[in-house]
Amino acid sequence: MEEHISDESGRQAGTNQARAVPLARGLSTKLLVLTVLFVMIAEILIFLPSVANFKLRWLEERLGTAAAVSVVLVDEDTESLPRTLQDDVLIAIGAKAIAVREDGVSRLLVIAEMPPEVDEHIDLERTGLVSAMSGALDTLLFGGDRMLRVFGKVGESPIEFELIIPDNRLREAMLVYSRNVALLSLVLSLFTATLVYAAIDRIMIRPIRAMTGSMLSFGRAPDDPGRIIVPESREDEIGVAERELADMQRQLQKTLGEQKHLADLGLAVSKINHDMRNILASAQLLSDRLRGVRDPSVQAVAPRLLRALDRAVSYSEGVLAYGRTQEPPPSRRRLRLRMLVEEVEDLLGLSGTDGVEFVNAIDPAFEVDADSEQLFRVLTNLSRNAVEAMAVDDGSAVVRRLTISAERMGSVSRILVTDTGPGLPRKARDNLFAAFRGSARSGGTGLGLAIAHELVRAHGGTLELVESIGGRTVFSITIPDQPVRLDEARSGFRRPA
Repeated sequence: MEEHISDESGRQAGTNQARAVPLARGLSTKLLVLTVLFVMIAEILIFLPSVANFKLRWLEERLGTAAAVSVVLVDEDTESLPRTLQDDVLIAIGAKAIAVREDGVSRLLVIAEMPPEVDEHIDLERTGLVSAMSGALDTLLFGGDRMLRVFGKVGESPIEFELIIPDNRLREAMLVYSRNVALLSLVLSLFTATLVYAAIDRIMIRPIRAMTGSMLSFGRAPDDPGRIIVPESREDEIGVAERELADMQRQLQKTLGEQKHLADLGLAVSKINHDMRNILASAQLLSDRLRGVRDPSVQAVAPRLLRALDRAVSYSEGVLAYGRTQEPPPSRRRLRLRMLVEEVEDLLGLSGTDGVEFVNAIDPAFEVDADSEQLFRVLTNLSRNAVEAMAVDDGSAVVRRLTISAERMGSVSRILVTDTGPGLPRKARDNLFAAFRGSARSGGTGLGLAIAHELVRAHGGTLELVESIGGRTVFSITIPDQPVRLDEARSGFRRPA
């Protein structure tokens, strides 16, 4: 026994460990990674116009410095300037040449050496955002050995200044700027991700983890009320989910309890019926001897007693097989319904002293297409329920009448079971065909209506409550005739007379 418990505990622990979500695949890790990724994508989208703006500002600063120098040199004779002074000016700016354009005429102010060609012309006044971003990426990725011609006006001056400058220092400055932006973006991403993770983990992940744990715990012991989740007092979607989960667990626990009781009852009934079958078999053997008695009263009762015992044995065997199979499909035949109702009356054993009047209002010629045994069980269950309901009224002046009538509408037979009882209570009407919940009296099981409903449905028909008020309750059984197959009908026409 101890080894068995140990094995069960080991298997349970293995199952719990298998159900545990690894950290790398958990929602927390996914949330952190996605937050960092999304922030980085946002930073990249911000970085493109930022680095383009950095390039333009860097060039504007150089052009502004060149303009300040040009204002001093524009009225001077630049050829008389010492070479060393020109070189110092160009080195300070990082340019190869400085020129001005006024009234369409260009004038070279300072030059170190004129490059053979210029790779890119940049008009600072007419450079748009898209061209600025594409140019910045081009310089950042492929620049470093290009020569740029930068021109534009500075301030309110009508003079246009030009600058010939290599892009190596520009690219170096852009790389440093990009590195700083990348590091800052990474820090901001981690910081933002941490804040977002902490907030969402508190608001969502922990409650979801608690619900997951509750479901796993409830699945291991659904009959334990302590395993039901306790919802938090919150009005958002998580609160709604927790309350719905708690309601579902309580409903499932109730249903499982009912199923367990039903299984226990089925086991007990099977054991009882096993012994009851043997007792009925003995009674059946004894009843066979009654056939040899010549007493007319015995001869009148003996066939009915034998039929009742045969049905009791058949029902006992059916109950024993109930746990293994469903009800057998109906073996349908054309039946005279009035004779079947008479057997129901005989089985109920009503007499004039009990105050219940049985009315068989079936036309002797009325026929129904059904299984005789199953339809007998349906009518017996409905009639017995009606008699038990009317027995509650003990007033001598109260009319207690059970009426079974029938009518045909084309190929459909409709049987009405009417009683003058007190009517069904609200709970019984709401759970009419549910076993153990649809009983109309205290201590009842509701199995009669549940079985009757199942048997009628097997015939392709319906069982419904037509009316239930004080003094009148009507159940309707609707059974359609079997459809006639065309090939069978044709073969019947070809049979010889």
